[in-house]
Amino acid sequence: MNHIWTAAGAAAWGAAELGGLQSFLDDGAREKIETLCPGAATVLVAAFPYYAGDTPGNLSLYCRGEDYHQVLTRRLEGVCQALRDLHPGHTFLPGADNSPIPELAAAELAGVGHKGGHGLRMVPPYGSYVFLGTILTDLALPSTGPSQGTICPDNCKACQKACPTGALTDQGCDVSKCLSDWTQQKGELPPDVEKKVQESPTVWGCDLCQKACPHNKTAELSTLPEFRENLTTSLTMEDLEGLSNKAFRKEFAHKAFAWRGIAPLKRNLDLKQK
Repeated sequence: MNHIWTAAGAAAWGAAELGGLQSFLDDGAREKIETLCPGAATVLVAAFPYYAGDTPGNLSLYCRGEDYHQVLTRRLEGVCQALRDLHPGHTFLPGADNSPIPELAAAELAGVGHKGGHGLRMVPPYGSYVFLGTILTDLALPSTGPSQGTICPDNCKACQKACPTGALTDQGCDVSKCLSDWTQQKGELPPDVEKKVQESPTVWGCDLCQKACPHNKTAELSTLPEFRENLTTSLTMEDLEGLSNKAFRKEFAHKAFAWRGIAPLKRNLDLKQK
């Protein structure tokens, strides 16, 4: 199976028995899994590198290339088809941040990378600059993990120190305090959140914890052209001026920062001008 994943551009891959993920699933997720794939037994997990260099810009590094949902779904579908040919009669369903599978937990159980202090998966030589994709299947396969601990030294905490909102602690990441999440929220932001977004170097997403990580200092560039070519590193008010929400979505249809529409970006850019 290794050659199938290598051909798809995966930096690492593994398998997790679905039973090992039950404690991470609520009733709704279990029901959805059974509806999508009756008799589901295994989750295949793969990491795809996206780092294209740290070119200055106000958009997070992850969303500068083609929308990773589209890229991973396309590449995973190729893997699914190859597996369907090898295992006729079995179901293989790709997922890219849009399935009931808890990707980080699945990667842990499958042994894909190691847990970083920022809660992301570290996959040498690409550091934490990877996207996780999954394949849900009713084919029973043994787990290839779990991962053994972390590669982060106890005394580092560079990611925690770099986080401007205190979202990162020894207990993990509090998403409700994550600056990246704040930049993507719709509507008016509380004054204290507005101030943090205003001070942020990015108008969409946040890379501060990843850039501070020693393991990411020597991260290799992605081998995938979708994440290396046709990059959008920054947006300005001039780029968005005169665009309706529909026109914005059409103009940037292949970018991950377009999914929330134009309003959050215009709000964040406006905050920078105050």
